[in-house]
Amino acid sequence: MPKVSQEHLDARRQQIVDAARARFASHGFARTSMADIVDGSGLSNGAIYRYFKSKDEIVIAVCEQGTEALPTALTAESVAAFLEHVRARARDTDHARLVVQIYAEATVSPALAVVVQGQLAALRATIAEMVPPRRSQQADEIAEAFVALCSSYSQQLAMRGDVDSAPYAAALMAIIEG
Repeated sequence: MPKVSQEHLDARRQQIVDAARARFASHGFARTSMADIVDGSGLSNGAIYRYFKSKDEIVIAVCEQGTEALPTALTAESVAAFLEHVRARARDTDHARLVVQIYAEATVSPALAVVVQGQLAALRATIAEMVPPRRSQQADEIAEAFVALCSSYSQQLAMRGDVDSAPYAAALMAIIEG
C-alpha cells in the first residue's frame, strides 16, 4: 500500500478544521456535532477521528489557527488598516462570531483557556514591543488596553454586524499617544 504524503495528511486535517470553523461560526460549539463536521468536511467519521479524538480537540485546532494579522506599527494608518482587516474578516468569514464562541468556550474548557490565554499574552507582548519609546514606561498598560479594545470591537462586530472601525482606531491612537 502506498504511503500517504505529509502534504496530503496536512490538507485533510486542514479540511476538517475549515469545515469546523465555518460550522462553529454559524451555529456555535454546542450546536455543532461531530456529524455536522463530517458533513461539512466531506470526509468519513473514520477520517475525522484519524486526526482528532474529539470535538474539543477540533475546537483547540481552530483556535490555534485563529490569530489576527497584527498592525506592523502603532501608527494611525497601521492601526486603522488592522481594524479594517478585522472588520473584513468578520463580514466575509464570520470570524468575529467565531472569536466570541472561542472565548465563551474557554471559560469552561481548561485546555482551550490555556491556548487563548497564551495567544492573548503573545498579542500583548507584541503590542508592548511596538509602543513608541517615549511611552515605554506604560507599554504593558497600553498593550493591555489595546488588546481589550480590539476584543471589544470584535465582540461588537459579532453582535451588531458591520460596525465602523474609525471610532475604535481613534480610541486606540489616543491610548497609544497618551
